[in-house]
Amino acid sequence: MKVTVQAPNFAADEKLIMFIERKLNKLEQFYDRIIFADVFLKVQKTREKENKSVEILLTVPGGDLIVKKEARTFEAGTDECMQSLERQLKKRKEKLRAKAS
Repeated sequence: MKVTVQAPNFAADEKLIMFIERKLNKLEQFYDRIIFADVFLKVQKTREKENKSVEILLTVPGGDLIVKKEARTFEAGTDECMQSLERQLKKRKEKLRAKAS
């Protein structure tokens, strides 16, 4: 799977990018037909502590999956996105199995 990380207005460090890629690669154990993932990291201009926004666009056959979460850190936001994507991929796989049988 190809992973693209975009961070407008700031430079994401290599450790953060490697963390995100490692997490996304784990999704392939739930659904092996993922084509690529686009990750958008943004810092919101608010006074709230949860001002880090992580948006993941996952391209799979049959339609894209989009998840957006806000958290205190990009790592926490990525973890929340991963949980949501994991659920969506499991549902998609179940639907494909139901259609096949």
